[in-house]
This record gives sequence, structure tokens and C-alpha cells, in this order.
Amino acid sequence: MGPVIHLLGTPRVQRDGAAKAVLRGHKAWGLLAYLVQHPEGVSRQRLAALLFEDAEDPLAALRWNLSELRRALGDVGLGGDVVVLPMERTAYVDIDVVARGHWSQALQVPGLGQDLLDGMSFASSPSFAVWLEAERRRMRATAQSVLREAALARLATGAAAEAAQLAARLVGLDPLDEGFQVLLVRCLSTAGDGVGAARQAAACRELFMRELGVAPGPALADALHTGTASITTGPAAGRAGVVAQLQAGEAAIGAGVLEAGLQCLRRAMVDADGLGDPALRVRARLALGGALVHAARGRDEEGAAALHQALALGQHEAPTLAAAACRELGYVEMLRGSYERALAWMDRATGLATDDLAEQARIATVRGTILSDTAHYSAATDVLRQATALADSLGEVKQSIYAQSMLGRALLLCGDMDGAVTALDVSTRESRRAWTAFLPWPQSLRAEAELMRGRVDPAAELFEQAFALGCQLGDPCWEGIAGRGLGRVAMARRQPALAAEILLDALKRCTRLPDAYLWGKAYALDALCGLAVRSRMPQVQAWSDELMALAAGAGMRELIVRAYLHQAEGGHAPAAAAARVLASEIENPALRREALAS
Repeated sequence: MGPVIHLLGTPRVQRDGAAKAVLRGHKAWGLLAYLVQHPEGVSRQRLAALLFEDAEDPLAALRWNLSELRRALGDVGLGGDVVVLPMERTAYVDIDVVARGHWSQALQVPGLGQDLLDGMSFASSPSFAVWLEAERRRMRATAQSVLREAALARLATGAAAEAAQLAARLVGLDPLDEGFQVLLVRCLSTAGDGVGAARQAAACRELFMRELGVAPGPALADALHTGTASITTGPAAGRAGVVAQLQAGEAAIGAGVLEAGLQCLRRAMVDADGLGDPALRVRARLALGGALVHAARGRDEEGAAALHQALALGQHEAPTLAAAACRELGYVEMLRGSYERALAWMDRATGLATDDLAEQARIATVRGTILSDTAHYSAATDVLRQATALADSLGEVKQSIYAQSMLGRALLLCGDMDGAVTALDVSTRESRRAWTAFLPWPQSLRAEAELMRGRVDPAAELFEQAFALGCQLGDPCWEGIAGRGLGRVAMARRQPALAAEILLDALKRCTRLPDAYLWGKAYALDALCGLAVRSRMPQVQAWSDELMALAAGAGMRELIVRAYLHQAEGGHAPAAAAARVLASEIENPALRREALAS
């Protein structure tokens, strides 16, 4: 039996079921944590430079600490020029369970919500300290995602009181997260505690006005009275009637008539339950959940509850539909920046999709987007190319458009202008032809390519078109990405005051709803930090700190590096070294060059 490794809270290793193995020194624990988080292996030279730079003989210090790990862990290898901790030889690693395990398993982790290597500091190894702080922030955010996922799952199965307890833990961890507040109010309301729900909503409004100066969005009020399904008309006539309600609801939402469409889908859920048709019950919940996530802005919590219901009902009766529910739940986690939990959902979806090629293309597109958001660019481009080819072979036009846009973005971020332009031209052209509502996204990215090539006027025209359409559609993400571009245009035209005004407006737009795409906010904030550094604005430190907190909590590796680069340019010398360390782990030549030049 392999070792049991706990790294959250006070770290410990257990062998043979109960015996506690002792590791001498913080550096051995740091080494163990780093190897667990780098399962592909790390060179001895890198480990020595990262953790033992203060030693007279760093490689000798590394050898001693590796021998400590072998003594404590048993037969786990740890030899060779590239040191690998084979996870298959371990019985349990708590951070792996929190990141990728089922929520019911993650809830049982003793250190859930506690810091990685709690109480340990590594002042003599500043490069490692930088890495550890980013990992601590990410694990805190991941723990919150587990609690949220568990609350939604319990709510979906009718255990509203348990769900409310979990949601209350979330609000205690971060009371200014509007999504957590909405979830708690919804759980209380569903549990029959209308008074408690109303009190919580009032307390949330008071807190937001006092601390943020803004009121929470409409999702909070909706949570007081909106159920997953409500009966508004007489029952449909049999299965054909339910299918007709589903089709009518999907058609209405596709045409932009949201509330009428949602009413049809809720009606279809109630009627499908009355018929007792398992596949139809799953399909109705999947349709409603998908509509709430993609079309109804700010209502991801309600949508996720419906998707959890679809999964609970369909994982045995309708596995392909359950795969779609998993993929949509992963998409919600991706928007929130909970990338490891999102990848866990993609793994689960893949296992259920089996031979459904269209669903596999959708899963691959979301997986590729997650990998791109977290700066795993080589893997991202491979997966997105596969998704595009599969979607094209199936005639899935919209899926191909989406995958091409994300492929173009990944190539753009890595400085591959030719590849990016090719993919984005296809996505933009096909969007104009078949999916106008998506057009602002690839068009903004295509405009960014023009701007990076120094073609300011063509870029400005494309950004202006994308922004106008985004505003017409009322999509915070489209408005934010295009607004960021317009701010960058003003920067290129040497209009710093106007650029700051536009970028601040873009940030407000892309975060005006609690379920906005977090990467988009970080991307806009990065541009604002760049402007502040260039124009010597006093807000450099505050904005770069905000970018760091956001990016580190989500694991957006490139944007963590960029936050350090902004801090270095603002006069914080140690940040440059931190940027170089972290950039060396990212397959982006352009970023590495920028970090080395800092």
C-alpha cells in the first residue's frame, strides 16, 4: 500500500495505514508539494535552483532531501536526472482529491479550505515562495469550487437544508462573491426558509452597498422566487406535447425571446416528470440548464442546479445526455476560473460520451479553452485542432466556429500571427454567415492581431464593429473584449487618459454579472496595468495586485507572469525574478523573451 499524503493544513505522511512518517525540514515538504504538482517530472537542476539556491552545494542539498522523501514515502523512485513522483504508487494525495476528485470525496478531505503547507515559510528560497503563494491562492479557490459544486448537487437531489449549510460556508469564506450569496439565498428559499432567504438577501444588499458601493444584480432577487420549474399552464398531451414544449422553448431562446422560452422549458420539465420518461426528464433539464447558462445572463447558479439534476437522472439512463450535462457544468467552472474542477468535469463527460462524436467535439473545445486559459498552449492547440477537424467532419458549423476562435486565440497569445490570423479569419467569416451573435468574439481577436502587427486603423474599425454588436446583444463578455481592444487602440494613438477611461469601462462591462468569464476580466486588467506602467499612473501597484490575486486564484499562469512583469516595471525588483521563474514553465516563446528582458 502506498503512502497517504496530506499537504493541506499541517502536512503529514502516513505509511502502512497508520504509521506517521517524519520529514525533517520545510524544504523536504516543499519539494514533495512541488513534485506532486508537477507529475510530468522536474529536472534536478531546476529543483536545486528553486529550493536550494541558498545552499553551498544546491545539488547535494537536493540529494539529501530526496533521500528524506524516499525514507518517508517508501518505494516511489525519485531517481534520475528528471525527478518524477509516480502518483500511481501513492494511495492518497489530498490536493489531488480536492482538484480532481468527486465533490463527495473532496468534502471529506481534512484540510479542505486550509492553506497548502500551512504555517511554513520559505524566505531563503524566494523563487519557491513565489510559486507556493500562487498555489495557495489556487487551492483556496478550488476548495470554494468544491463547496459550491457540493451545494448545487445537494440542492439538485432535494437536500436543500444540507445545500444551505454548504452555501453558508462559502459565504463565510468570501461574502463579497455575488454567486455565493445568490446560491445561499436560493438554497434557503428552496428549503422553505423564506424568511431566512429574505434576510440573507437584505444583508447581502447592505454589505455590497457598504463595501463595494454597488447593489447586487437581479440574480439575487430571482433566487428568492424562481424555482427550477414552475407550472404556468395546463399539462401537455403526452410525450409529443413535451417534445413540442422543448422545441418551442429552444426556438424562442434562439430567437432572443428569453423569458417565454424559459417558461416553455420549465413547463416541459414538469410534464416530463409527470410522464416518468427518464430520457425526456434528462433532456428537459439539460435544455433548461444550458439555456440559463448560455442565454440568461447572471443565472448560472439556477442553470447549474438543473444540470446537476440532469446528471443525477441521466448517468445510468441516458449517458450521452449526462455527458452533455457534465460538459456544461465544466463550462460553468471554466467561466469562474476553477480550471481543475472544470477539467475533472471534462474527464467525466468524456467517459460518458462514448461514441457520440458531436459531443466529443464539444467536450474537446471546452477542454482546449481551459488549457489555453491556463497557458498550456501546446496541449491546447492540439486539442482545439482535433475539435475543429471533428466538428467540420460532422458539419457542426457553430462548434467549428467556436473551436477555430479559441485556436486562433491560443496562437495569438503565443505570437504565432500567421496561424492566428488563418484561424480567426475562418471563424469571423463563418460567424458572419451562420452565427452573428458570436461574431464579436473572433472579430475582436482578429482586431488584436491587426493591432499587434501595428495596423492601428484597421484594428480600430474591427473593434468598433465588435463593440457595437456586443452592446446590441447585451453580452458582457463581447463588450469587455471589444472594449479592451478600443482601450489598446487609444494607447497606440498616445491617448492615455482616453485609454484609461475606456479600459475601466470595459472592466465594468465584463464583470457586471456574477457569472462573467473571469479570464476576460483578467485580460482587460492586464491591458490596464500595461497602460498604468507606461503612463506612470499611481494605480500601478493596486491594479497589478488585483491582477495577481485574480490570476493566481484561478491558475492563469501567463497572467500571473504578466502581473509580476507589471510590478517589476513599476519598480518592484524581486518581481522580475519571479516572472522569469514562472515564465520558464510556460510554452510561450514571446512571454519567455519578455520575462528575460525584464
